[in-house]
Amino acid sequence: MDMHTVVVGTSGTTAEDVVAVARHGARVELSAAAVEALAAARLIVDALAAKPEPVYGVSTGFGALASRHISPELRAQLQRNIVRSHAAGMGPRVEREVVRALMFLRLKTVASGHTGVRPEVAQTMADVLNAGITPVVHEYGSLGCSGDLAPLSHCALTLMGEGDAEGPDGTVRPAGELLAAHGIAPVELREKEGLALLNGTDGMLGMLVMALADLRNLYTSADITAALSLEALLGTDKVLAPELHAIRPHPGQGVSAENMLRVLAGSGLTGHHQDDAPRVQDAYSVRCAPQVNGAGRDTLDYAAVVAGRELASSVDNPVVLPDGRVESNGNFHGAPVAYVLDFLAIVAADLGSICERRTDRLLDKNRSHGLPPFLADDAGVDSGLMIAQYTQAALVSEMKRLAVPASADSIPSSAMQEDHVSMGWSAARKLRTAVDNLARIVAVELYAATRAVEIRAAEGLVPAPASQAAVAALRAAGAEGPGPDRFLAPDLAAADTFVREGRLVAAVEPVTGPLA
Repeated sequence: MDMHTVVVGTSGTTAEDVVAVARHGARVELSAAAVEALAAARLIVDALAAKPEPVYGVSTGFGALASRHISPELRAQLQRNIVRSHAAGMGPRVEREVVRALMFLRLKTVASGHTGVRPEVAQTMADVLNAGITPVVHEYGSLGCSGDLAPLSHCALTLMGEGDAEGPDGTVRPAGELLAAHGIAPVELREKEGLALLNGTDGMLGMLVMALADLRNLYTSADITAALSLEALLGTDKVLAPELHAIRPHPGQGVSAENMLRVLAGSGLTGHHQDDAPRVQDAYSVRCAPQVNGAGRDTLDYAAVVAGRELASSVDNPVVLPDGRVESNGNFHGAPVAYVLDFLAIVAADLGSICERRTDRLLDKNRSHGLPPFLADDAGVDSGLMIAQYTQAALVSEMKRLAVPASADSIPSSAMQEDHVSMGWSAARKLRTAVDNLARIVAVELYAATRAVEIRAAEGLVPAPASQAAVAALRAAGAEGPGPDRFLAPDLAAADTFVREGRLVAAVEPVTGPLA
């Protein structure tokens, strides 16, 4: 585990801290200011709990049952019951990193001092994270309003020592046993605390933050593969000139064009078609790569703005305000996050689509400008990369289905009290699949483009130094070069890992300098 420590204060957290805790096991500590804010807010809740007047979330039921006033002797049971009853998820387990992000982001809101949770409950949340205990959370159960209720309930259940959780060794055991093994006492929930642990957009937000980190790498990787394909097709790099992109000043477009130019610097392959009349311009999938990649980059930037706002938010209902009021609100609605999750699935699908079109062009002898059919060693005897493109096409088709927005749907619940929901959790779940698929699609283009570049090099044309670095690193990673047909799946898997882990970007940057 990473020994880096993330300190949780009262004013939110950063995307970098989410990734550090979720993926790299960073330790979590509460700041002194957070402990003070927790204690101050709890005094307000305790004072309201002692009054005869009902206060939502403190001395009433929840949702459509909010009109019932709960007597003091039943309130601890009420808080336990809301956690138990709401832990109603079904389906496959959600990934460990998603659950850790979910728990950490709930702790972020709790630490703000706006939820009324006692400091000892927040400390237990940090202790569970630091012990590497991961609650079992299921795929289905969240409508994205009031936040990610079922997923968060499964996490709260672990804090109570109930349900199942995964230990740091990967074994699923009863949560009570895991807590005891790590010296963690289960929490006894008091007024408002059960509700405060459940009401948030933490699951969808955590998945958005991690998707943004992955997509940043994939967009830079796709700039590199687009440059390699342009080079292998003997395309022109004149369309990447900064002055052309300056007159349509979308920021991402200029960044992608600059990345491609850096990769192609010093190439002996680009521009050859200008020497003969038949081909005046490259195909759109080659010529318009900066426009498509760049529009996606701009979408990532907008999604990051939304994520940043949500990371600075305290999402709960009701909330404790600094003046002592406890007020109901609708901040748990996931619409802002759900929209950008869907938007990212759309741009990921389009990026995958343009990558596949370039791959197909590399394999088609009628459009590849002299490359062998399917980049095969002995076409007819060998099939080359024919079926690698089939696999890529299947992934692209799946990406198009995943681009259908979840946030355009709503299904009423809670006896029509919650009559419009965001479906943000569903948007996040399908985006995770889309990001996985996009890495595979980029990997197939990389595999085809590097083989094509090597074939050109064997004909006496000298690839760009950055291209040579990419080829050498990919081959060292286990994805072999041109030659007779062989079992192809291991090569594609090696290329996928190479792209996914950021090693393609790392391979070319010593030549190009840092790429955006």
